[in-house]
Amino acid sequence: MNELYWAVLLLLNFGAILLAYRIFGKTGLYIWTPIAVIVANIQVLKTIELFGVVATLGNIVYATSFLTTDILSENHGKEDARKAVAIGFFSLIVMTVFMNVALLFIPHSSDFAHESLSTLFTVMPRIAVASLVAYLISQLHDIRAYHFWKTRFPATKYIWLRNNASTMISQLLDSVIFSFIAFYGLFPTDVFLEIMVTTYLLKWLVAALDTPLLYLAKSLHSKGQIPV
Repeated sequence: MNELYWAVLLLLNFGAILLAYRIFGKTGLYIWTPIAVIVANIQVLKTIELFGVVATLGNIVYATSFLTTDILSENHGKEDARKAVAIGFFSLIVMTVFMNVALLFIPHSSDFAHESLSTLFTVMPRIAVASLVAYLISQLHDIRAYHFWKTRFPATKYIWLRNNASTMISQLLDSVIFSFIAFYGLFPTDVFLEIMVTTYLLKWLVAALDTPLLYLAKSLHSKGQIPV
């Protein structure tokens, strides 16, 4: 059943991004970026079995943050893509600080949520540091790489090349950096390596599957169907 849920979640993410872009334009992608980063850093705490291997949740929604920067790079320019990265970086810092300060409050006897919040967010600083470092390095690489390939293969028919050539290397950087900072020492070595490899492969799969969405976003923008 996990594979079915994964496919449904993938479609929901793709649909949400296209809807946000169609309704709000590039502002919708700026909105999506902190959603993706924050949700991914919560979902990643859940370990699941997927396609017969151990994986963490959150790979889909996090991988879509690369799709948003690629759409921005393709249709609006490198600086707009960098702005989205800065928004995601800022939002994750704020969320981590706010939630850890919230845990300092002494709960009332009628409280039922403190222990669950504590379970999630007491490990969040380590996850957040891992995500911040990996996110910043991989996203900035993705923007530079996308621009590099776009200047050499500017035709629309080569969107698949610049999308995959930039994102798949960036995802590798992200997966290795994040896994070592976030999970090294928390799992047995074999499980840790399996998580790191599957994390990259699942993000790679999302990157491959999101290419048609980039073509669609390009088409909508070229036809003037995206709000300014």
